[in-house]
Amino acid sequence: MNLSKSEIINLLPHREPMLLIEELKDIKKLHSATAVMNVKKNAFYVQGHFPNQPVMPGVFIVEAFGQAAAALTAHGIDKKTYENKLVFLMSVEKARFRNPVIPDCKLELKIEAVRSHGRVWKYKGEAFVEGKKMADALWSATIVDRK
Repeated sequence: MNLSKSEIINLLPHREPMLLIEELKDIKKLHSATAVMNVKKNAFYVQGHFPNQPVMPGVFIVEAFGQAAAALTAHGIDKKTYENKLVFLMSVEKARFRNPVIPDCKLELKIEAVRSHGRVWKYKGEAFVEGKKMADALWSATIVDRK
């Protein structure tokens, strides 16, 4: 099963320019998925980072991991449980940036839900460009009421 960008927009509160993921594919309900992010030279987060040698900031890789995990979770749980809720990042552990992500490329984010306890979820992810590992992380998020 795959989700298009328009379907992701229906699940997440993020909007341009902060909606980073384009597609969620290979979805295993509430377990794992792969998100696709097209990293462009003209993206706002690249333009000043760094002039003449653009690199995607690592914090945006972590944000893309979080968006992919939120979409996976929102897609898998009962819509009534998720209505009027937001997913907030709680912690980031063991984030490693192994290789710089250079625009223009397709970043694939393989994510997995490690466990959940009530409204708290723990995830792990790996980011790849053309099969080469660029980053990995372990993080936690919580589902909260929208105010």
